[in-house]
Amino acid sequence: MSQVTVSERPAEAPAEAPAERTRRNHAAFLDRAAGAEELVPLADGLNFKEKVERSLAILDAAWCEFGDRFVVANSLGAGVVWHLAKRVSPDIRGFIVVTRYTHPETLEFMGRVVARYPELKVYSNDEPLPDDVWRTDPDRCCERLKVEPARRAIEDLGAACWATGVRATSGRGRAASLEVELRTDGLVKVNPILVWHEREVWQYAALNGVEVNPLYAEGYRSLGCAPCTRVVAGRDERAGRWIGTSKCGGECGINTKPMKLTDGAGI
Repeated sequence: MSQVTVSERPAEAPAEAPAERTRRNHAAFLDRAAGAEELVPLADGLNFKEKVERSLAILDAAWCEFGDRFVVANSLGAGVVWHLAKRVSPDIRGFIVVTRYTHPETLEFMGRVVARYPELKVYSNDEPLPDDVWRTDPDRCCERLKVEPARRAIEDLGAACWATGVRATSGRGRAASLEVELRTDGLVKVNPILVWHEREVWQYAALNGVEVNPLYAEGYRSLGCAPCTRVVAGRDERAGRWIGTSKCGGECGINTKPMKLTDGAGI
């Protein structure tokens, strides 16, 4: 169904623990979001205000459904999903993944963000890898330095549902995403700004005074690790990622691979 509405939270006694909160059935929660065939009409048909309201409704539903088991992945970019989540509840937690190749400007930006929001936990993987693994084996590089810490974050935070900033219009492959996904790993993944266009991200950031990564001012449109990301022109926002490799314009794996493993293997 294409209409998402903000649900009313059940009344709670002040001392009630999140674990005691009545949770709605997951199937009903999943049914609120649009199907794949509705994404293009929504992206092109909704105005900016309607999209913001829709995103807040998805985040609110996730928070009401999962409580402390709902977390937000903060990619240290425009910060729109994190800002929206904080409008839903100041108690929502999140995580950040950084690598040994993260831009120095991004690390400096992260310091300011985490100082303001200490409920954002930072994860990384410092295991030994060849210095040029980003060039010789980018899939392994992303798996070890990005996917592994993200999995650890999901586990450490006890997440059953997590939110990302994936948008259907931002590059190849993302058009197949859904606003609410029941993943094969048993996690629920929500993409609350999936139907937003790039211009609407910047419209929201400007109107709400959201601090953004300073690398955007240098011309970047999609931010990854320093040696793998270039400033490029053109319609594809992610065309500057992994240039010269089979991953060009693709994904690191955080949004596509299982975030929970069973017996050491993906489900």
